[in-house]
Parts: sequence; C-alpha cells; structure tokens
Amino acid sequence: MDGFEVGPLTVSRLCLGTMLMGTSTPVREAHTMLDAFIEAGHNFIDTADVYGDGLAEEILRPWLARHRDQVIVATKVRFRGSDPGGEGLAPDRIGKACDASLRRMGIDVIDLYEVHAPDPDVPLEDTLEALDGLVRAGKVRALGASNYPAWLLAWAARTQDCHGWAPFAVLQAQYSLVERSVEMELLPFCRSAGIPLTPWGPLGGGFLTGRHGRGIVPPAGSRVAEAADDLEEAAQRRATEGNFRTIDELRAVANECGASVPQVAIAWLLNQPGVAAPIIGPRTLEQLRDLLAAASLSLSADQLRRAGAHTAPPEMYPNRFLAEQNHINPEQPLRRAGHPVSR
Repeated sequence: MDGFEVGPLTVSRLCLGTMLMGTSTPVREAHTMLDAFIEAGHNFIDTADVYGDGLAEEILRPWLARHRDQVIVATKVRFRGSDPGGEGLAPDRIGKACDASLRRMGIDVIDLYEVHAPDPDVPLEDTLEALDGLVRAGKVRALGASNYPAWLLAWAARTQDCHGWAPFAVLQAQYSLVERSVEMELLPFCRSAGIPLTPWGPLGGGFLTGRHGRGIVPPAGSRVAEAADDLEEAAQRRATEGNFRTIDELRAVANECGASVPQVAIAWLLNQPGVAAPIIGPRTLEQLRDLLAAASLSLSADQLRRAGAHTAPPEMYPNRFLAEQNHINPEQPLRRAGHPVSR
C-alpha cells in the first residue's frame, strides 16, 4: 500500500486513533483492531498521554511488544495528566512527559511526538528548544504540532529554521467535509511549507456516518447526541443545510460506488492535496473494517466535486486578490533555509 512521507517517516494513508481504547473499546477488542489494521497494510498509530490519563498508551504496551517494528507511533503532550502532574509545554514538563509516555508504551523511541495545542504561558522558543533536545537525545524521531493556528505554526517553523532546531514535520488538525476551515489558511501554508496534514475528526465527530440528516434525532450514545454545545461535534454546529446537503450527496456517491457514506467521506479527504493520513477513531472492529476500505476507494473527479460542493469555505482576501486580479499563486512554494523548496 502506498505511503506518505512525514519528515523521516513513511506512514500509511490511514492512521488508527486510540482515544477510545480502554474506555469505550475493551482492551481485547482494541488489540484485535490493531491487528486488523496492520494486516490491512497500514502502519500509523496515533495516541496521546491525555487519552484515559495514560490508559491508551498503557494498552498499547503489550501489543507494541509484539509489533514495534511494524508501526509508526505518534503520541502527544500538552494537557493535564497525573503522570507527570500538571499541564503545559514548559521544558521540564515536556521532558518528564516524554519519559512517561515511553515508559507507559514500553518503547525506546517515539516516532512522532506532537504538541497537542499551544501553551500561551510558555515562550514558544523554550518549547521548541526542548522538543529539539528530545530529538537530539534520540528519544524522538520527528516532531509535530496539533491545533495550531496558521500564524503560530508559521512562526514556529521560522523559529526552528533560524535556530537549526528539529522542525515540525506534520500538523494534526480537524478536517472533514463538515469542518473545512483549515482550507482558508492552515492547509495552504502547510502545502507551501511542505508540512503534511493528518486530519482528526475526519467523520465530523460521527456526523458523516450516514446516520444523521434533516429531522433525524441523533442516535442515543452517538458522539453528536452526547456532545455539549461547546464541543466541535455539537449538534448545533453540525446541523446546517450545507452539511445536510453534503450527506445527501455522499449517500448518492456511495450508492454509485457500492460503498458506505463513511468510506466516501474518508476517500474525499485522501484526495485533498497535502493530506497525509486521516486519523480514524472507530469504537468497534466492525466500524474499523468498514473504514479500511476507504483507502482503496476510487472516486471520479465529478464525485469529488459533488461531495465537496456544499461546504467549501468562502474565498478570502488576500488569496482571492492575488489569484484573480494579479495572477499570483498564493500557495507558491516557500524557500526555507536548510530545506528543499516545497513542491
């Protein structure tokens, strides 16, 4: 199966998220899902120290003892946990959190270590230097950022370049057919800078499962039904006419392809330039098996256009001004010192 280059790593086109493992997904079924994932030809596993307060990482430990050389492991640091205590991206806490993640997973090196979100209480330079130190110490192979606004990601990349520090090799950000804000600034910057994007929430927090629509009450137990109003997948954020039209279109395309609605939604993401590997977070083995088929689903140009026709973000200045009036590509490759020109 084709891979995608993320810094020094070659990852599969799907990434298996472990957030529900140990809580919604029993341990035995979680290990069966991990087996099925690699048997399907994939190698990219995503976790975080905050998932179950370290439980998701601990669940990976016995499985990784048997499969470590077959997978790329990503984990994250930022939010409050008990080991180590506290939260944030102060250098001392980053070092302790990295050691704790290594210990919980029983591994010697983290393939991809990501900051889960910015920390405004710590100077950016202090955080970036501490992360570079982990790479130099051999505890981490590559770095990533998650949930960064475009201006801060650009500032971080420039700071890393100027100091010769290990760069962010990937951005993990929310991206789906019902949440496309990254297309306005983040994704154009990532494409220009050569930083691939791994989308979290590729099914819109469950909205793109095919179980939702106009006048349909979200099923009990679903993420949309249980989400508080301030969460990204809250029903009041998802229940827009554009999103409902998108689900209608996905159902039509799925019928044409003999596929499921979630498969089409993931396949659409896989066709977006700059996207490395959508992070799927199935709760059950049955859900996983359905999503795995998305990696080999072929959509025509017309089907891709139709799937995305109702949710595209508005064109914005200055990109619109540069492209339409001045014929300047707003996504021209960045020339970054010490890096090959992005294409």
